[in-house]
Order: sequence, then C-alpha cells, then structure tokens
Amino acid sequence: MTDALQTLRDDFAVLDDWEDRYRHVIDLGKALPPMDPALKTPATKVSGCASQVWIHSRVESHGGQRQLVLTGDSDALIVKGLIAIAFMIFGNRNVADIPGIDAAAIFAELGLREHLTPQRSNGLASMVARIKADAAQAIAAA
Repeated sequence: MTDALQTLRDDFAVLDDWEDRYRHVIDLGKALPPMDPALKTPATKVSGCASQVWIHSRVESHGGQRQLVLTGDSDALIVKGLIAIAFMIFGNRNVADIPGIDAAAIFAELGLREHLTPQRSNGLASMVARIKADAAQAIAAA
C-alpha cells in the first residue's frame, strides 16, 4: 500500500459524515496538479464519464521499478477529486501490480460506492479501466 493511500484511508476514517467526506473529495480535486492543456486530446479523454475526464500516463523508472506517472483533469470538481483518489490508489506502484488492484473494494471501504450516483460510479469505473489498460500496455511494451 502506498503512503498516499494510507493517508486517504486515515482521512476518511476521521470524517464521520458523508458531507465532510464529499468536501474532502472536492479538496483533493482542487489540489490535483494542473494538466497541460496539450495533453487534453481525444486519446486521453476517458469515455463512459458524464463529465469530461482526461487521464494521461507515462512510464518512468523509480528505484528499479517501472511506474505509471498519472496526470488528469475534469470539468467537474467532484470528478477531479475522484481522479485524485484513483491516482492515490494506483500511483507509486510497480506497473505489474496495477492490474491486480481491487479499486472497487477500496472505493467501497471509503464509502464512495454507496454515495455516488450511478453515473459517477460508472465514470469512476471507466477511469480505473483506463489506468489498468495503460498499465497493461506498459507491461506488454516491456
């Protein structure tokens, strides 16, 4: 587990009600580093999301491990927060480990699954699928 993911779990553990968690998700989105507008292309656009979502990945070597470096953006603040959470789950991990991560279980643990609209849940699943597809492509290219 990454430090970012543990911090996220710890943060959600102390936030008792969903409104506080919702605000925290929005704050995570506001803190997401800006995405270079040149990366917002049809190739980086995530289909299946009600909002506009872009995710770009590239592979870098860190400490002998190949990792995806992820950048993303959305036109909706809550969705930017969900992107940030997805990046906390999948970031700083060996590319080979990414396909086996059960993101749905983590979202359920955080209480996200039960509080997101079906459209947001589908969009989140599309983001996860994109990240896993990018990881699979990186593994195949190695």
